[in-house]
Amino acid sequence: MTDLNASPENTLAHEGATIAYRRTEGSTPGVIFMGGFKSDMTGTKAVALESFCRSRGTAFVRFDYQGHGTSSGRFEEGSIGLWSRDALAVFDRLTEGPQVVVGSSMGGWMMLLTALARPERVAGLIGIASAPDFTEDLIWSTLDETDRATLMETGALLKPSDYGDPYPYTRRLIEDGRDHLLLRGTIPLACPVRLLHGMRDADVPWRTSQRIAERLAGDDVRITLVKDGDHRLSRDQDIALLCRTVGELLDGLKTS
Repeated sequence: MTDLNASPENTLAHEGATIAYRRTEGSTPGVIFMGGFKSDMTGTKAVALESFCRSRGTAFVRFDYQGHGTSSGRFEEGSIGLWSRDALAVFDRLTEGPQVVVGSSMGGWMMLLTALARPERVAGLIGIASAPDFTEDLIWSTLDETDRATLMETGALLKPSDYGDPYPYTRRLIEDGRDHLLLRGTIPLACPVRLLHGMRDADVPWRTSQRIAERLAGDDVRITLVKDGDHRLSRDQDIALLCRTVGELLDGLKTS
């Protein structure tokens, strides 16, 4: 069934590409959702969060990186740097005033990079199975020598995925990722941060959220672990937790 209240899809011209997005007008602090690796803005969490923000009258934006969803470009030509520039372009051109950035999986990396680039406008962060540095820690470090040689010599490597077609890991993805690693030093952010993570996450270990918390410079950082939660955290109870976390952070920002 079509949601007649859903925000219409539009496109943003950026670096010769078109970035697809949906924006809901409302009050600030607003909320912007950044999706994961090979995900798109029609996912359960993004759509549910849009509905939640609309019910509160809160401004909301969701979008697709290049090579994802209905944005232009080929996924195989993407990289952490490219996608982070997409995220920053959407943040700069489609949001106003203070924002709470919500990032899922790879979107948690994009979320942190955006906050580092625009600390004066990021009022808070909410990560869901956040995966900064995943190209190095969860891909490259897990490959054997044969796979590493294939990736470096041919420029790409296909690996099986639990979420559909095999994932193409490219040399560009790995090498560019090394220019954006965050967990090797202090992350100089002081805004409130909430990190949600399933303890049955088979893709991004829940201890990654612990590493993020340890690296963040600010003290207002809380981790919520869902003992029976998987990587997606898309069950009804997980969505309720996400919306409750977003609402509590927004309420706290408005009263502080």
